[in-house]
Amino acid sequence: MTRATHEVEYEQMLLSRHGLLTHRKGRRQDGVLERSAYILLSRIRIQGPMSVGELSEAFDLDASTLNRQTAAVMRAGLVERIPDPDGGMARKFRITDAGAEALDAEREGMVTSLERVMTDWSDEDISAFAGYLRRFNMDIERLGGRPWPRP
Repeated sequence: MTRATHEVEYEQMLLSRHGLLTHRKGRRQDGVLERSAYILLSRIRIQGPMSVGELSEAFDLDASTLNRQTAAVMRAGLVERIPDPDGGMARKFRITDAGAEALDAEREGMVTSLERVMTDWSDEDISAFAGYLRRFNMDIERLGGRPWPRP
């Protein structure tokens, strides 16, 4: 008996090859965010200032990887280090105005790309697809024990 999960695996592999629909690699001069910066900024925006330890836990990445990623976004002026607003010892990263603008522009570009792809889809089909993606992601998060905060 062949389960449809084989089809899901294959389609997920094809989806991942599209590079978030735009084939963007690294932060280019046109202001496009690197994938890790996009995800990092998205998380900080939703959750608020976060320390390297909190980011490490949230992403299940070692501190050295997070140090490299946060150093890159700091150099680009997309985040800044601040004292812990709650009075803790660790310094935290907060998204800057430039980071928020870059994230908004990137997100708008992604939405535009998705709208081009789904131009012939009904609103109901798009909503159903979003619901299935949300469910899929939430089940992955449940298994990993790392839920992603949603607005």
